[in-house]
Amino acid sequence: MSNTDLRSGAERSYPLSHAGPDARFTESLVTSVAAVLVAYGFPRLDTSADRAALESALAAFLYNPLESNT
Repeated sequence: MSNTDLRSGAERSYPLSHAGPDARFTESLVTSVAAVLVAYGFPRLDTSADRAALESALAAFLYNPLESNT
């Protein structure tokens, strides 16, 4: 999606509706995303804290609402 799409009010595909565990969100997914980052020249995720942070960031992108209604 381009910046033009975002400015024009195009509907986003993410975040997804989420009512519970998602079988697609696996350790393998996090490992694959980490491998893509390394392939693009980013440092390896050598600590469990880095891996947990990547997992949290992915979950936030995939599932968290854009705005909180609280």
